[in-house]
Amino acid sequence: MTFHERSGLRYFTFPSLDAAGLPHAVITRRGGSSRPPYESLNLGLSVGDDPAAVDSNRRRVFELFGRNPQSVPELHQVHSTRILPAPFHGGERWPQADGVVAGSPDVTLCLRFADCVPVLLYDPVCRAVGIAHAGWKGTLAGVAAAAVDALGGHFGSRPENILAGIGPSIGPDHYAVGAEVEDAVRRTFGPSAARCLARHGDALHLDLWAANEIVLRRAGVTRIELAGICTACHTEDWFSHRAEHGKTGRFGALAWLPG
Repeated sequence: MTFHERSGLRYFTFPSLDAAGLPHAVITRRGGSSRPPYESLNLGLSVGDDPAAVDSNRRRVFELFGRNPQSVPELHQVHSTRILPAPFHGGERWPQADGVVAGSPDVTLCLRFADCVPVLLYDPVCRAVGIAHAGWKGTLAGVAAAAVDALGGHFGSRPENILAGIGPSIGPDHYAVGAEVEDAVRRTFGPSAARCLARHGDALHLDLWAANEIVLRRAGVTRIELAGICTACHTEDWFSHRAEHGKTGRFGALAWLPG
């Protein structure tokens, strides 16, 4: 990933998506208005932060990139595999889903994270973009593959044309899991489960980066860039639900089609 600083905000982008011409950013926690334990650029309204501070933070982010906050199709993220095309229809406000895809430059995609994996997808051929939110449940259920399918179903994207970025999330060095998760990983990935599970001392750890790469490759995506940044290792930049014991904010991953 490439590091940027502008107007007091700090964010990262994927070189492969930059080269393809996709405007996008994974926003760090720096440069906002929120007070501890949400300091400072918290974009999550559901974590207990002052709504006025969250609104100020959102305005700072969208003003930085010249995007209208009203262009964001808002989701209530629930660790599912539901992927919605934007703009939404049917009057459902904050629908429950964990991914969104779009084919219009008038739409700004923005999901929120604090250890779960941001998966950014871009098809430069059909000009379509998507973001998925992949915790361990969503990862094993195939939310990243569901987003690939949604790009194909709604915009005609072919997996071999899609570029993927696996963003900052909790890394395998910090993600200890129990027997329930281990069993689910082995059932889901079979022989490939060994790529996702490793012993660190007495604990078994899950590699969400490897797991999502496997899901994407099974869906036919071959051009995948991995950020390799652990949120729990770097709480100076990222919110981490696990490292901060559940009391923290949410950082944002944004993407939109060029006009």
